[in-house]
Amino acid sequence: MSEDPTDDGLGVSTPNSSLDTGSAGRRTFIASSAAIVGTAGLAGCLGLSSSNTSGAETVTMLLTPGTPADARRRYKPVQNLLNGEIDDIEVEMQVPQDYSAIRPALESEQAEIGMDDVTLLSNPDLMDVYGTTVTGGSAFYFSMMLVNPDSEIDERTDVEGKTWAFADRLSTSGSIFALYTLQEAGLDIGEAPKGDPVDFEGSWTDHDQALQRLAQGKAAGATTWGGNGIPHLPEGTEVPQRVQDKSSFLDTMGTETPQFKPIWWSFPIPKQPMYARKSWESDKKEEIGEVLRNSTKEQITEYYPDDYNEEELPFTTLRDTSVEDYQPVIDRMNAVGIDPAA
Repeated sequence: MSEDPTDDGLGVSTPNSSLDTGSAGRRTFIASSAAIVGTAGLAGCLGLSSSNTSGAETVTMLLTPGTPADARRRYKPVQNLLNGEIDDIEVEMQVPQDYSAIRPALESEQAEIGMDDVTLLSNPDLMDVYGTTVTGGSAFYFSMMLVNPDSEIDERTDVEGKTWAFADRLSTSGSIFALYTLQEAGLDIGEAPKGDPVDFEGSWTDHDQALQRLAQGKAAGATTWGGNGIPHLPEGTEVPQRVQDKSSFLDTMGTETPQFKPIWWSFPIPKQPMYARKSWESDKKEEIGEVLRNSTKEQITEYYPDDYNEEELPFTTLRDTSVEDYQPVIDRMNAVGIDPAA
């Protein structure tokens, strides 16, 4: 298994340890001139219009693109927490078709809250950041590349000439980090993620479908994030020390089929931030931030729906962060040629 030392340590500062300790207070999130992302005008595809006759303020939260039913179920405790702890609001959750639809929806005031780093880094001045999500005591996650157990692919250079399954084109863990590390390994990624690679073939869908394509033999390998991929590793699979130290999903190993083999892991990536659009003027805005930052595992457990699986939970509280923690994401976006004007 390739440890990819050039991608995981060389020239990249390890994310700030403040993500693991300390209180989750409000702070200034400094904008970076290098922060970038393509944002096509897709707000109309969200279907965000809704009526609320209860007199409560409707707050629309945009979840990370993926399988809508699964995303809504995973974040149901967060929705219940906010609706239960704050008077006179009704939090609604929507799942955009893809990442490029999120920023236009926020800019056009069709939604109030988002939670992905790509949109935030495209223009931090548009957002007020609540903090970085924490699950299982960790504010980090990993990008990983998987193949079938009997595959002859053992390292990144073996991807040449193969078909590879990615998540959304703008997914940090499911696309950008993998393309960057393949490029660092000497492969020509061509116009990816916006277009086609040269030294291999690629398909872009979402995290779940990427693994499905691998399982169905439609791709030689797949890229996803640890919470989605680790359950498909055989129990007892050896992982790098950095994964042992920072991942909050190792106890899910061996819980899903089919099982795959990991060939690459990223360095610890700060988990997704939660933020509100700056133009949202409401006293509920800060109140929501306070509830999220002060949440505990014990408290949010009280808001589990019936038959909710604790392993699904993507959030227990928020931790304080700064733009420096996300700089490696910005660097990789730049390196794979994502244009801020696109």
